Amino acid sequence: MGKKLYHGACYYPELWDEDTIQQDIDRMREVGINVVRIGEFAWSVIEPEEGNIDVSFFKEMIKRMYDNGIETIMCTPTPTPPIWLSHGRPERMHINEKREVMGHGSRQHACTNNPYFRKRAAIITTSIAKELGHLPGLIGWQLDNEFKCHVAECMCETCLSLWHEWLRNRYGVIERLNEAWGTDVWSETYQTFEQVPQPGPAPFLHHASLRTMYQLFSMEMIAQFADEQAKIIRSYSDAPITHNGSVMFSTDNERMFQNLDFASYDTYASQDNASAFLLNCDIWRHFKKDRPFWILETSPSYAASLESCAMPHADGYLQAEAVSSYALGSEGFCYWLWRQQRSGSEISHGSVLSAWGEPTIGYQNVLAVERARKKIEPIILSTVPVQADVAMTYSDRAKVFLKTEPHRGLQHRTLITHFYERILNTGIHRDLVPEGFPLEGYRVLFTPFMPYLSSAFIKKASAFAEEGGIWIAGPLTGGRTGEHTVHTDYGLGELEKTAGIKTLFTFPMNEDAHTGKAFGMTAPLGLWSAVFDAGSGNTLGTVESGPGAGHAFLSEREHGKGKIVLLGSLPSGKKGDAMLEALVRHYAGEAAVSVRSDVTPGTIVAPRKGENGLVWVIVNMNGKGGSVTLPKEGTDLLANRSVGAGRLSVGPHEYHVIQFDNRS
Repeated sequence: MGKKLYHGACYYPELWDEDTIQQDIDRMREVGINVVRIGEFAWSVIEPEEGNIDVSFFKEMIKRMYDNGIETIMCTPTPTPPIWLSHGRPERMHINEKREVMGHGSRQHACTNNPYFRKRAAIITTSIAKELGHLPGLIGWQLDNEFKCHVAECMCETCLSLWHEWLRNRYGVIERLNEAWGTDVWSETYQTFEQVPQPGPAPFLHHASLRTMYQLFSMEMIAQFADEQAKIIRSYSDAPITHNGSVMFSTDNERMFQNLDFASYDTYASQDNASAFLLNCDIWRHFKKDRPFWILETSPSYAASLESCAMPHADGYLQAEAVSSYALGSEGFCYWLWRQQRSGSEISHGSVLSAWGEPTIGYQNVLAVERARKKIEPIILSTVPVQADVAMTYSDRAKVFLKTEPHRGLQHRTLITHFYERILNTGIHRDLVPEGFPLEGYRVLFTPFMPYLSSAFIKKASAFAEEGGIWIAGPLTGGRTGEHTVHTDYGLGELEKTAGIKTLFTFPMNEDAHTGKAFGMTAPLGLWSAVFDAGSGNTLGTVESGPGAGHAFLSEREHGKGKIVLLGSLPSGKKGDAMLEALVRHYAGEAAVSVRSDVTPGTIVAPRKGENGLVWVIVNMNGKGGSVTLPKEGTDLLANRSVGAGRLSVGPHEYHVIQFDNRS
């Protein structure tokens, strides 16, 4: 890795005969596919009977691919345990919150914490790593496939025992748990850890602490499974290890990638939701700070299953996705999948080739991606992404709190994407950083939709502000403790104490009844909100109608050389979007943010830097075309011509690479 840009596809040679495999390899060479991902669903092929393990087929495939100029990422096949592991053994299966036992079929049907599953998973992972670990052409490993994609927390007996052990390690004695959770409510006090239930069926809602802690426990357990697999592989192979994650799944990605080598994700965002695609690039760029990320799955045309289907991409959009991902820090751009599956639950899914071997509706767009890859590869390899001046905090643990307490159907991903779009629309370059990521070099930090802020995070963000940064916290941030209880000292706990801005009330605002005024505009206010004492900070936004009228919903206070800003409510609708974008521009201006561009909505600039200076990769994502203002004279590296300062038109899905001379 590191010497090329990878253009790849997921491939399942075990499903096809010899003639078809050869046709596929020949066509991959024609298309420019230079990497394949194989093996993640092949457990029953490798071990058809318990203990009868043979990886020779995949050994031959890796060698054969390499001989044809195609490298391989090998997967552990643990998402699809074979029938001999699951048949007649319900204790090995995943049990959902309704206490439904999963049957064999689909994938992720076994509990990954079950000791027998873990034993067999370790055995097959060891066999694969030992046989394949040092093969030429093997450039990486993928663990499993999309942990917790179709399932969330397991409620089996194994998990119950591990849950009690996890609680004991966390709290030490049951009295500490009772105190931290406040279990006197509804007589839920426990006498031993063994009495603490899993959050299964109940007449009403479970205790908030119980639900949140069980989700965090489950996230830690799946991360430990990943750690275990990675440790086995490292005994036999030096190739880097990853996992194909997602912000959708019930995992803590920051924790998941802690002990892996590079970050990867899967995305099936449509053109109408291009901001979600870009958001993923901006997040995954930061899970492993010093390594490029990979997109291990995206559709060459459309995603589909037996019960659903998306519409095909517009011509040109796939190229826009690929170029923007490479520019934003990706090293690999891969499709699911190469050849359409002839059987199973995803026979409808888009692919590069049809099951009968003909090019699909997305084929010409795949060729366009390869042409673009070749054009931009030397530029991307000789530059690195520029750190943004503006960062936004991302937390999968926050997702847990909102799953426990969704109010009126709140979804973490939707909220985060919407807020992210407000920054994106201003043309300001942005980084989405995990909770544990360092804040050096940033000027503005947004921390929205994080009900719980750890003391460590507050201290870090406070220090960031003291050194001159501007920290904007909220909405829906800081109102819960780490155990998912309500603060008893301040409305927003340590955040409020640190900011020095007094919270008067927290309550749900109604967009039909509540309005607020800020930056010379009025907009509806919504979401569970906090309003502040106008006398405790500098009020920038005031509630104008509804309960809480006259109080501040946006307030700031100087903090050292910088500021802490509390945004207590979410401006809503088109007017609210305009207000949020005004807020972003306001604080970007105060902080003298320079990593930004004057660009029309739907077109992005990905700034990179190298020995020859600053490079802008400009991409139109919405298919409508647009324009960008070049701040000074530069060189169009793809057209090999000079371009003057001023407005540059960008056609539908078109991309430009502009080099700005260091001397200009």
